[in-house]
Amino acid sequence: MATNSIHAVGRRKEAVCRVYLVPGGSGKWEVNGRTLGEYFPRPSLVTAIQQPFTVTGSVGAFDVKANVQGGGQSGQAGALRLAVARALVQVDEEHRKKLREFGLLTRDARAVERKKPGRPGARKRFQFSKR
Repeated sequence: MATNSIHAVGRRKEAVCRVYLVPGGSGKWEVNGRTLGEYFPRPSLVTAIQQPFTVTGSVGAFDVKANVQGGGQSGQAGALRLAVARALVQVDEEHRKKLREFGLLTRDARAVERKKPGRPGARKRFQFSKR
């Protein structure tokens, strides 16, 4: 990546995302070698991912290159959103207050609960029989 790029990491569930922002770009997105719309076909995920840019008013000001691994679509989208928000804070510290206000700098720690021994799932029980 270019030497003047800003690097940040975001995580969500099992997904990890490394983001590189290039200032003065045309607003081009590249996620694992594909465009944002190709990689995330659900429009709701695309809007969530672009939220840090809309909140800070810097839509189209950066070229974004992202490498995403692990997890599913929703987790990867959350990881990408956090990474972009963290990178924008590195660009300008003034963005921190606005991003924090919208909860975009908080790492969502929710993950799948582990399966317990002697049960069919994390919380589910086998059917009870009186007789």
